Amino acid sequence: MPEREHDDQEREFDLRWADAAPHKEPSARARMLAARWKENPPEPQPFRADPEPVAPRRSSWVSTAIVLGSVAAIIVLLGWAQFRAPY
Repeated sequence: MPEREHDDQEREFDLRWADAAPHKEPSARARMLAARWKENPPEPQPFRADPEPVAPRRSSWVSTAIVLGSVAAIIVLLGWAQFRAPY
Protein backbone atom coordinates (compact mmCIF):
# COMPACT_ATOMS: atom_id res chain seq x y z
CA MET A 1 0.00 0.00 0.00
CA PRO A 2 1.50 3.36 -0.98
CA GLU A 3 2.45 5.70 1.86
CA ARG A 4 0.09 8.50 0.72
CA GLU A 5 -2.95 6.24 0.59
CA HIS A 6 -2.11 4.92 4.05
CA ASP A 7 -1.92 8.51 5.41
CA ASP A 8 -5.28 9.40 3.85
CA GLN A 9 -6.96 6.41 5.48
CA GLU A 10 -5.47 7.27 8.87
CA ARG A 11 -6.54 10.90 8.53
CA GLU A 12 -10.09 9.87 7.62
CA PHE A 13 -10.19 7.55 10.61
CA ASP A 14 -8.92 10.32 12.89
CA LEU A 15 -11.57 12.77 11.61
CA ARG A 16 -14.39 10.27 12.13
CA TRP A 17 -13.06 9.52 15.62
CA ALA A 18 -12.85 13.25 16.47
CA ASP A 19 -16.33 14.02 15.08
CA ALA A 20 -17.80 11.19 17.15
CA ALA A 21 -16.29 12.48 20.39
CA PRO A 22 -18.95 12.95 23.10
CA HIS A 23 -17.54 16.28 24.31
CA LYS A 24 -16.05 18.98 22.14
CA GLU A 25 -13.99 21.78 23.64
CA PRO A 26 -15.40 25.26 22.92
CA SER A 27 -13.41 27.59 20.74
CA ALA A 28 -11.13 30.22 22.24
CA ARG A 29 -13.63 32.95 21.35
CA ALA A 30 -16.48 31.06 23.02
CA ARG A 31 -14.39 30.62 26.17
CA MET A 32 -13.43 34.32 26.15
CA LEU A 33 -17.06 35.46 25.77
CA ALA A 34 -18.25 33.05 28.47
CA ALA A 35 -15.67 34.43 30.90
CA ARG A 36 -16.55 38.04 30.02
CA TRP A 37 -20.30 37.44 30.29
CA LYS A 38 -19.92 35.65 33.62
CA GLU A 39 -18.72 38.91 35.18
CA ASN A 40 -20.68 41.37 33.03
CA PRO A 41 -23.64 39.78 31.19
CA PRO A 42 -24.83 41.53 28.02
CA GLU A 43 -28.13 43.38 27.97
CA PRO A 44 -30.99 41.56 26.22
CA GLN A 45 -31.49 42.66 22.63
CA PRO A 46 -34.68 42.29 20.62
CA PHE A 47 -34.45 40.23 17.46
CA ARG A 48 -33.34 42.50 14.61
CA ALA A 49 -33.07 45.53 16.83
CA ASP A 50 -33.07 48.94 15.18
CA PRO A 51 -29.56 50.10 14.39
CA GLU A 52 -28.12 52.97 16.36
CA PRO A 53 -28.66 56.37 14.73
CA VAL A 54 -25.74 57.50 12.63
CA ALA A 55 -24.63 60.96 11.64
CA PRO A 56 -26.33 62.21 8.48
CA ARG A 57 -24.33 61.74 5.33
CA ARG A 58 -23.18 64.77 3.47
CA SER A 59 -24.97 65.29 0.19
CA SER A 60 -23.37 64.28 -3.08
CA TRP A 61 -23.17 67.85 -4.39
CA VAL A 62 -21.00 68.86 -1.43
CA SER A 63 -18.61 66.00 -2.16
CA THR A 64 -18.59 66.90 -5.85
CA ALA A 65 -17.86 70.56 -5.03
CA ILE A 66 -14.97 69.55 -2.75
CA VAL A 67 -13.42 67.31 -5.41
CA LEU A 68 -13.83 69.87 -8.22
CA GLY A 69 -12.51 72.65 -5.99
CA SER A 70 -9.45 70.58 -5.10
CA VAL A 71 -8.77 69.79 -8.77
CA ALA A 72 -9.15 73.46 -9.71
CA ALA A 73 -6.80 74.51 -6.89
CA ILE A 74 -4.16 72.01 -8.06
CA ILE A 75 -4.45 73.22 -11.68
CA VAL A 76 -4.08 76.86 -10.58
CA LEU A 77 -1.14 76.00 -8.31
CA LEU A 78 0.64 74.09 -11.12
CA GLY A 79 -0.02 76.94 -13.56
CA TRP A 80 1.33 79.51 -11.10
CA ALA A 81 4.43 77.38 -10.48
CA GLN A 82 4.98 77.04 -14.24
CA PHE A 83 4.53 80.80 -14.72
CA ARG A 84 7.09 81.62 -12.03
CA ALA A 85 9.65 79.04 -13.22
CA PRO A 86 12.65 80.69 -14.91
CA TYR A 87 13.22 79.71 -18.53
